[in-house]
Amino acid sequence: MQSIRIGKNGPRASRLAYGCMRIAGDGSHDAIARGKRAVHAAVDAGFTLFDHADIYAGGACEKLFGECLRESPGLRDRILVMGKCGIRPGGKPKKDSPQRYDFSRAHLEQSVDGSLRRLGIEGLDLLLLHRPDYLMDAAEVADVFAALQAAGKVEHFGVSNFSPGQLELLQSACSQPLLVNQVEINLHTITALQDGTVDQCQRLGVTPQAWCPLGGVAYPAWGNTLSPEAARRLGKEIDRQAGDYGTDVASIALAWLLRHPAKICPLIGSATPERIAVAPRALDLDYRREDWYRLLEARTGRPVP
Repeated sequence: MQSIRIGKNGPRASRLAYGCMRIAGDGSHDAIARGKRAVHAAVDAGFTLFDHADIYAGGACEKLFGECLRESPGLRDRILVMGKCGIRPGGKPKKDSPQRYDFSRAHLEQSVDGSLRRLGIEGLDLLLLHRPDYLMDAAEVADVFAALQAAGKVEHFGVSNFSPGQLELLQSACSQPLLVNQVEINLHTITALQDGTVDQCQRLGVTPQAWCPLGGVAYPAWGNTLSPEAARRLGKEIDRQAGDYGTDVASIALAWLLRHPAKICPLIGSATPERIAVAPRALDLDYRREDWYRLLEARTGRPVP
């Protein structure tokens, strides 16, 4: 597994990150056992950056991961644990409370404490704000970041699903550099390549992390707007390239992201050990610029102007 520095001066981590959103499954005994096998498969494959969020399975994913850490002495020292918070589900604290975003001091501090308790660790290596709070007070968030860092609860900070303007606003108030912007990027959903998000990451040295990197290839893309005809056209070209490179379509989709000079870091979220083990194959492909544009053309149905 190749490694990459997170942000300009952050810690080094595996080039691919492992997303823990699905490891708890339905919460059954069998699902928990499968989740633990998936975590250990990721460790064996060389993943050192593990992505969490307090809302994943209502905290059950963090709890399962904490069990893995307790059952594997020394593992915590070999990996980076990344958490996300800021989304509040509906029905709390009152039945009629809407789902919302909350970057208030009280909620952020409470969320971090809850994650640390479920994970069974003293501090997060990286904390991301999960989705932008339209009522964000950047100065208040900056104060919370400083307090969490001073208390040893969070080492580094970043954001998720932020627009360039939102990231710039928060960074203007924070003394700590924002190391990450985690957004959806895949062959079906390329908004982050078009709206300046990835450009800003490259300019500032922020690491863009791609959630749903295999969207439209291994599973439906969250933000997909492609027509069935365009999806078929794209699929045909991916299949052709997979044959040309002697690999699988998932590796081509990952290589397409990895080829970008902003050093996009895809998050692999499969809970299947075999799929986890083969994901790093994409790192070994000498993926050509011409093929990058062939896939873009297949996606849009027309050559670039």
